[in-house]
Amino acid sequence: MNPLETILKKQKVLIIDGAFGTELERKGYDINDTLWSAKFLMQNPEAIGEVHKDYLEAGSDCVTTASYQASFEGFMKRGLSEQEAKALIQSSIKIAQNVRDTFWADEKNRLKRQKPLVAASVGPYGAYLADGSEFKGDYGLSMEELIAFHRKRMQTLIEAKPDVLACETIPCLVEAQALCKLLEEFQDTYAWMSFSARDGKHINSGESAKECAQFLETQKQIVAIGINCTAPQHIESLIGEIKAVSNKPIIVYPNGGSTYNALTKTWDGLSKSTTYGKMALSWYEKGARIIGGCCQTTPEDIAQIGKWVRG
Repeated sequence: MNPLETILKKQKVLIIDGAFGTELERKGYDINDTLWSAKFLMQNPEAIGEVHKDYLEAGSDCVTTASYQASFEGFMKRGLSEQEAKALIQSSIKIAQNVRDTFWADEKNRLKRQKPLVAASVGPYGAYLADGSEFKGDYGLSMEELIAFHRKRMQTLIEAKPDVLACETIPCLVEAQALCKLLEEFQDTYAWMSFSARDGKHINSGESAKECAQFLETQKQIVAIGINCTAPQHIESLIGEIKAVSNKPIIVYPNGGSTYNALTKTWDGLSKSTTYGKMALSWYEKGARIIGGCCQTTPEDIAQIGKWVRG
């Protein structure tokens, strides 16, 4: 049985974590960098552990690694060797696993809880470009080229034994298809696939969310389908689009509602609601079974979800 299903059989919602990069920023760290939060794998791994710990204490059943923007190409541009890049990418999983295991070793943290999972973040090709392309999806690359980009990194992450892969902020169907094709090379690996969307019916490339979900419904290794890094007001509609064509668990983790500025690498127009937990309850009522947050959401937002999930 896939690890998400194991938890979902025991509780109505699997709570994932919230923002990573903007949470580091909120703590006072500078993330304005082409490697974004992945630079902390090189410079300050303890800061990464702090964020994981905060989310676990807030109630997360799953923490997502700091590998979203970590790639061989990105690290090697900084002068690192291929072997050093590999070690850094795998360290993202080891950090999360160590924090999770320390958290779980304390008996008081087990009350009304299942053992939290570690999801290895697989960001889109656009994240490596660091120019906001993950919010457009217009790479101009073939499926074969995308497979070639993702292969070594996916293998590296899988070798470190995460519980599941988080293929997230995927802006176009061809990249989702490439990742699914690549997963076939790693038959014992499960993944969730989460798209970034422009409105209540379309992912960022302009393709239909329903069409994307229809394709993923046929993919045995995809254990949840959903939406992340998308304005909260679009989530209910997108859940309906996915639910219309798929029986797989639906995962949603929207951002705070602002717009990403690729030039400054900041978010414009902060508009996150103070009632994140209430919004999350409405997403559950519409059909979402795995819920968390993306950019600008905080451990406090995740704790709000935990209040109604665990009573």
